[in-house]
Amino acid sequence: MSGIIRKPDGISDQKETQLIDNQVIRITVQGLVQGVGFRPFIYLLAKRFQVKGTVSNCNSGVIILATGGDLAAFTEHIVTEAPRAARIKSLRVEPAGPERFAEFRILPSLDHSAAITEICPDIAVCEACLEDMRRQDKRMDYPFVNCTHCGPRFSIVHTLPYDRQKTSMASFPMCPSCRQEYDDIEDRRFHAQPVACRDCGPIISLYEGNQLTSEADEAVRRTARLLSDARILAVKGIGGFHLACDAGNEEVVKALRTRKGRDGKPFAVMFRDLAAAEEYVSLNDDERQSLLSWQRPIVLAAIKKNLAPAVCNGLNRIGAMLPYAPLHHLLFREMDLPALVMTSANLADEPLVADADNAWSALGNVFDALLDHNRDIVNRVDDSVCFIVNGKSRLIRRARGYVPSPVDVDLSVEGILAMGGDIRNAFAIGKDFQAIPGPHTGDLGNAPVTEYFRYNLDRFFEMFRFMPEVIACDAHPAYFSNAMAHAFGLPVIPVQHHHAHLVSCMAEHGLRGETLGVCLDGTGYGKDGKIWGSEFFFVRRDSFKRYGHFQYLMMPGGDVAALEPWRMAVSLLYNIYGKDWPDLIPAFSSRISPEHRFLLTRAMENRINCPESCGAGRYFDAVAALLDICRVNSFEAEAPMRLESLAERAADERYHIDVQTVVKFDPMVRQIISDLRNKLPLPLIASRFHHTMVYAVVEMVKSMHVLSGCKNVVLSGGSFQNAILLENIENQLNNLGFQVYSPLQLPANDGGIALGQMIVAVERRKA
Repeated sequence: MSGIIRKPDGISDQKETQLIDNQVIRITVQGLVQGVGFRPFIYLLAKRFQVKGTVSNCNSGVIILATGGDLAAFTEHIVTEAPRAARIKSLRVEPAGPERFAEFRILPSLDHSAAITEICPDIAVCEACLEDMRRQDKRMDYPFVNCTHCGPRFSIVHTLPYDRQKTSMASFPMCPSCRQEYDDIEDRRFHAQPVACRDCGPIISLYEGNQLTSEADEAVRRTARLLSDARILAVKGIGGFHLACDAGNEEVVKALRTRKGRDGKPFAVMFRDLAAAEEYVSLNDDERQSLLSWQRPIVLAAIKKNLAPAVCNGLNRIGAMLPYAPLHHLLFREMDLPALVMTSANLADEPLVADADNAWSALGNVFDALLDHNRDIVNRVDDSVCFIVNGKSRLIRRARGYVPSPVDVDLSVEGILAMGGDIRNAFAIGKDFQAIPGPHTGDLGNAPVTEYFRYNLDRFFEMFRFMPEVIACDAHPAYFSNAMAHAFGLPVIPVQHHHAHLVSCMAEHGLRGETLGVCLDGTGYGKDGKIWGSEFFFVRRDSFKRYGHFQYLMMPGGDVAALEPWRMAVSLLYNIYGKDWPDLIPAFSSRISPEHRFLLTRAMENRINCPESCGAGRYFDAVAALLDICRVNSFEAEAPMRLESLAERAADERYHIDVQTVVKFDPMVRQIISDLRNKLPLPLIASRFHHTMVYAVVEMVKSMHVLSGCKNVVLSGGSFQNAILLENIENQLNNLGFQVYSPLQLPANDGGIALGQMIVAVERRKA
């Protein structure tokens, strides 16, 4: 017998290899191949194709020694039939020494090098385990059921290799029955590290008034009754606590807002199942697929039927998710409610709470009862958030289900630590040809978040055996991340904010050479000392040339103008009409006190605390305030979100603007004023504004192409979380023959810039 091992899709440098009867081959598989049932899969595959040998985990992946049988088919099917959560990045076949095997065996894990394999993200509970939870005596209604195909992974692991003794399950010795499953190669729970049952695993406990009131099954039933009776519960899940309540009860949702101090930001909602979700939100096939994926993210979807109005506070999309932990399914089984608010248990701008003591101390005045369990959360992970545009999932927050999966890059990033930014922080470490992004950290600047950032760094250094050699950070000299970078005492490479945004997307898509880059963002330190955020670059990995930007506006009051959009509206009017701006839209001006009108006018006349910004986000803020839909942001990007929510999707009219290397919006402002005076529908005005922004970007890209001849366009920055903007710009540029790239594996917001920082640092270090 002889055969050819073919090159698997997406695997580079895979050579065709001739297989000869009776030879012994070594197959090294790298990628996401631990914690996903890979070794039992290999065993059953070997049995099917009559192959003898061994399979074992090691730090760098999985090693298979194989001989006899149909080796070609065996090797081919490793790629084509891999477990659903596995991700094979490389499969190397080479001759092995003269060994003899009587059977195929799974060997203990090897731990012999500094190399590392990927750590699996947490996986939503599978259907087989849900069936066990309904019918298997020892797991009947047991909220910690799992197998090799599902369950907690990253959230419980201390270090590699991924074995039970190196997870938070080490403190739960297996009972004889679970041990038998764990050791049985034919069993679905063979070497499922979190395997447990009622007799040996974690238990849940309900506390009311800080007193233990029930455990196990009764705790689930009591929790369901409390939720049905309009109570607010803190519920410990996979990666931290949620605050939960009935999503259809306006009174309790408002109470949660009041207690948590969350005035405007929408709440995420967990629907009992897909049918319930489809009753309340409009879903296309791609959104359904994302909701049902093993990552189980929160998916932004259009509202079809209202739950409690306070859930979304006037926005037209809801963050919907489906149950992903066994406990979620048990709770819904005990309730008639179609949906629960399931929001992260944290105070504003602080990290997710992951243990009961902190929950009581930080949030004890928010919830009425706390549902706890005694399995430690080693690594906290929020719920991931995404939205679908043009059939592709776009991440807003990369966390559970995605972290710590790496991004493969085409150059070595070994030893590079990229700090990310100060807002929506997520760092990244470089190992070989992989960038490994950390979890969503939050906004640096307060002590709890900074402490959480350092904790996560330490965890990643330990898990991935990483020692930093060079630190990449944002070029803004006043950023906390910049100061922390210099505190390492290692070489520091500062990277311009929007350059990092664009290079991150370039690296994800393997783009080299000069590319046309469009970065629409809120803020970033500019080379001219001004605040950038509407950048049109001729961009390379190691450098960029700025072609153009939006017209600068003053930010009266400095950073406070980003929190109070009405100030940007005043700036927009003052930019054209000077001190006469209060007379233009009396309905707008009358809501500003005479004192504030006077002070802001004088400040802008004399350029006192009025830094200049061309940030795209500031234009969205200004127009939202003019339309009186958001005068003060109660959460980040509220004004742009409300403006997008208001816009008519069907309309494609736009305003006139002057598109040169500097895009001037004066004609648009005059037309908006006219439309407001003529009492045109606000959704039409919002739509015209969006399509004006689309037109500005497309025209600028066309002009850049004339100069460079380049047809590759990269889009990034927080403003590209606006679905109207992203969809229309992508479609129009594609129709013009451009190749358009936008972030997919990482967020377009600041949560994705660490990868760009890392790549820029490597390129500059090489130079």
